[in-house]
Amino acid sequence: MNPAQLLSHFDRISNAPDAIPRLRRFILDLAVRGKLIEQGPRDESASELLKRIQAEKIRMVKAGEIRTPRELEVSDEKDAPFPLPTGWAWCRLSEIGAIIGGGTPPSGDLDNFTDGGSGVAWLTPADLGKRAELYVSHGARDLTPQGLRSSSATVMPKGSVLFTSRAPIGYTAIAANEVSTNQGFKSVVPYILDCNLYIAVYLRAFAKWIDGKASGTTFREVSGKIVGNLPFPLPPLVEQQRIVAKVEELMALCDRLEAAQAERESRRNRLVVSSLNRLNNGADPDAFRDHARFYFNHIPRLTTRSEHIQQLRQTILNLAVRGQLVPQNPNDEPAAELLARIRAEKDQLVVRSKIRGFGSIIPINTSQQLFMVPENWIWARLPDLCHVITDGEHLTPQYSESGVPMLSAKHIGSSTLIFDDFKLVSQKTAEKCWSRCLPEERDVLVVSRGAGVGRTIVSKRRGYCLMGSVLLFKPAFLIDENFLCLFLNSALGNEKLRATSGASAQQAIYIAHLKRDYIVPLAPLAEQQRIVAKVEELLTLCNRLEVQLTTTQTESRRLLEAILHQAITTA
Repeated sequence: MNPAQLLSHFDRISNAPDAIPRLRRFILDLAVRGKLIEQGPRDESASELLKRIQAEKIRMVKAGEIRTPRELEVSDEKDAPFPLPTGWAWCRLSEIGAIIGGGTPPSGDLDNFTDGGSGVAWLTPADLGKRAELYVSHGARDLTPQGLRSSSATVMPKGSVLFTSRAPIGYTAIAANEVSTNQGFKSVVPYILDCNLYIAVYLRAFAKWIDGKASGTTFREVSGKIVGNLPFPLPPLVEQQRIVAKVEELMALCDRLEAAQAERESRRNRLVVSSLNRLNNGADPDAFRDHARFYFNHIPRLTTRSEHIQQLRQTILNLAVRGQLVPQNPNDEPAAELLARIRAEKDQLVVRSKIRGFGSIIPINTSQQLFMVPENWIWARLPDLCHVITDGEHLTPQYSESGVPMLSAKHIGSSTLIFDDFKLVSQKTAEKCWSRCLPEERDVLVVSRGAGVGRTIVSKRRGYCLMGSVLLFKPAFLIDENFLCLFLNSALGNEKLRATSGASAQQAIYIAHLKRDYIVPLAPLAEQQRIVAKVEELLTLCNRLEVQLTTTQTESRRLLEAILHQAITTA
């Protein structure tokens, strides 16, 4: 593999989200296939090496250094996962080394354990979880001599290859000194120690494949038999050493690429945050236009990940509800006059018994206002702007084979209702539900509790019922329901919405708190409609950016694969 080729294309291939991890996996895969370096025609063949390994195994058994290994399944070329170069040979992993499990002494007896580094080295999978180094000497705890005697743990020699067989499967390390492990390992004690580094490369390369052979329900595990019978691609010993050296060189390159990628993304994130912050907090119209021009001129550089586009969506909503997305028109009816007309409209509906009144509404003082609004806007309480504020059924109704859909929080999507996996209630039950909560077109629906609390959409249809996990607001006829939805979905509006949940263990929005505390910035009706149209236009742009980003990432993945294949040379 030519590092210069990778570096020359790094800016493009690193757009793939998993570029570096894939590169690492590819290096390991090529290493164990014999495609990372040239084969040496004068190298001792793997079959000759295997004879020496078997002779050493017999010697170790006779000397009492290891137990007699269990019978192996016979290697069969049909079991081979891929073809090997000339001079290599397929065998079983347990032909190369003894497979050693571990054990744990009774945890209730503190005399079985001591601090790491002060007793018999003893490792658990957790001890390998956050390690970047290949070599390991001690874990968080060691065993005392008593602890070792009280367990089935085996002390393995320096250079043993440690492999976690559960919780999780696949961590690999090499013992820097004599070590033992708990039962979460199936480690390899090589019969010829010089094979250990290549064995570690193999286990890292095959980790996912090995994981696929795991069984278990409480936790997944691979047995010693499975590990011992793994097909093992054995190269000549001197080639193993060249492979390991090449892998180390290329992994060091990956480390440098990863560091460069992290630094680049860190700089980009800082630029995105500062750019959006300037947009969100423009001091005056001229400064805002300058910041907006800078951002939109650099969109390709500022939207390289899906979270960047989500941040842009939130910025659009934030600017919309602050009156900074479209210009104000002095000829628009001021929001104060609009609010007076809304109140008059509601009073007429109350008199005609079409809706219930909300009682006296407390005026909003300056300290309660969340931000400064444009001159012809006004702050209003939620009950001022809605004819109805209610929620769905609190008790589980009796379901039926046919009838009317009953929807809950899980049916409130990111922008529409999800008519999937719902239950039905009879027409009679539905009419009872509708007497208190009748969903119609224009209604604003809000998830009131659970994981999606605060998620808000506008209903586009009728003919369904709601459970109590959904709130329903019926905006006044002089309010654009989509404008109200924009504020409820904006970062500040949604935060205040969820803040009405109080201090309950499960986050839930309470209607009484909404009626008392929730306030909304009210724009002139004509401006509300202009804002909604502009937001729809810009969010469509965000959707196109997201599609383009996905396409770019797919192309980056394809380029990465092409570059990797091209960069592999028989050096």
